[in-house]
Amino acid sequence: MTVTKAQIVENLFAKNLFTKGESAQIIETLFELIKQSLQDGDDVMISGFGKFSVKEKQQRRGRNPQTGEPMTLNPRRVVTFHYSGILKEKINRENEKPPLPSRRK
Repeated sequence: MTVTKAQIVENLFAKNLFTKGESAQIIETLFELIKQSLQDGDDVMISGFGKFSVKEKQQRRGRNPQTGEPMTLNPRRVVTFHYSGILKEKINRENEKPPLPSRRK
């Protein structure tokens, strides 16, 4: 399942701290600040969650997937995300499955 911005707003509103309009404005402002920081080339680190960074990709040779013809890919900037150890631990702990019963007799 994918969580949408609207669902984040609903979850914030459900905490009864803000009105729905205030919740939407808070989330919108948060995402705008993150986007602007990344656009400016700054990293965004959210403690306990992870770090968003902008990386420069150099020009390189590639291939058109439809025709197979070689082509040159232009330099570009991409956003990368590195999760925190806390997030990794939470994800792995919640996804742990109990061991399967042994079939040996």
